[in-house]
Amino acid sequence: IVVSKMNKDAQMRAAINQKLIETGERERLKELLRAKLIECGWKDQLKAHCKEVIKEKGLEHVTVDDLVAEITPKGRALVPDSVKKELLQRIRTFLAQHASL
Repeated sequence: IVVSKMNKDAQMRAAINQKLIETGERERLKELLRAKLIECGWKDQLKAHCKEVIKEKGLEHVTVDDLVAEITPKGRALVPDSVKKELLQRIRTFLAQHASL
């Protein structure tokens, strides 16, 4: 039963994602997110963190993968709740308008 629920969830996510792509809403959401993250200083904070990590470890000792692994948790944590809430609301509104999913 658990496996079929996970499968159903995965199918639902795939269907929603497909609809977001088909309607162009996914690109609009990505653009909104990009703008909001720049506006709130998130991009600059992450850039500074990258520079710190490179300075700490030394440029020749850091790969792109290392950098991504190091900054991803901090990047996610730094996204303001207001930005998360706005995106979630936009997705909910989209789903309400496309209830046939």
